[in-house]
Amino acid sequence: MLAVSLVLGSFLTVLFLIVGVIGGWVAREYLMKYQEGARNMAYHPEFYDKEGNFIDQEITTVRFENGDYDYEDTEDDD
Repeated sequence: MLAVSLVLGSFLTVLFLIVGVIGGWVAREYLMKYQEGARNMAYHPEFYDKEGNFIDQEITTVRFENGDYDYEDTEDDD
């Protein structure tokens, strides 16, 4: 009984792998051909200037934390 289970499980695993690869390929081809958004990917708003033109430069961002933390400093600085 164990051998039958292993053979059927292996067969189903390979079958699902093949169906997944073929289904993924078909979905990708559909998106590339028939979906406008797949070919012209939209970028984040930071990549556009005020007129809506794409900025083709490296953008550097800096994030500052305000320093308000939820925990208390329990150590003494002695």
